[in-house]
Amino acid sequence: MIYLYLVISYLIGCVMFGYLITKMFYHKDIRQLGSGNVGARNAGRIHGKKAFVLIFLGDALKGVMVIWLAHFLDFPAPVQLLGLGMAIIGHVKPVTLKFKGGKGISTFIGGMIMFEPLLIPVIIIGFLVLYPFTKSFTFAGLGAFLLIPVFLVVNQVDWVSCVIVGCLLIIILLAHSGNIKERLIK
Repeated sequence: MIYLYLVISYLIGCVMFGYLITKMFYHKDIRQLGSGNVGARNAGRIHGKKAFVLIFLGDALKGVMVIWLAHFLDFPAPVQLLGLGMAIIGHVKPVTLKFKGGKGISTFIGGMIMFEPLLIPVIIIGFLVLYPFTKSFTFAGLGAFLLIPVFLVVNQVDWVSCVIVGCLLIIILLAHSGNIKERLIK
């Protein structure tokens, strides 16, 4: 049953809201616009706040769904987080778009908040503290995410779950490696 859950989680991650929403509402292929990324940030730059919000919420819902499904099936925390990891991988490397997807941020945020709602202030405060120093949404957001494992350890979440969250962060950082290099050069 766990293997089926992980496959379903990957397939949920492969639902690309950036592609679907820009096709449906704007009759364009987001992969051919702006940075070519199918995520909320690229869509927001091109089509505005409404597109950003719709795509962010759709992609975050994928993370929420896989964690909710794991809760419903009464899977332990590590399995829930593995499901989230599969959804993130599905978002970053979707079979539906020839393995060229988004960066996984929205799916990660939705899943982690569903996993532990107390992470909302941790992420927001971390972002607000870091943004004035970095002047970058990317760096402030990624930096805030690095506080998540610390929060989980402090709150005595099992060590396996903390390691899995660390691995999820590595996936997110690898997906952003091009952006990070570009910003460091500037």
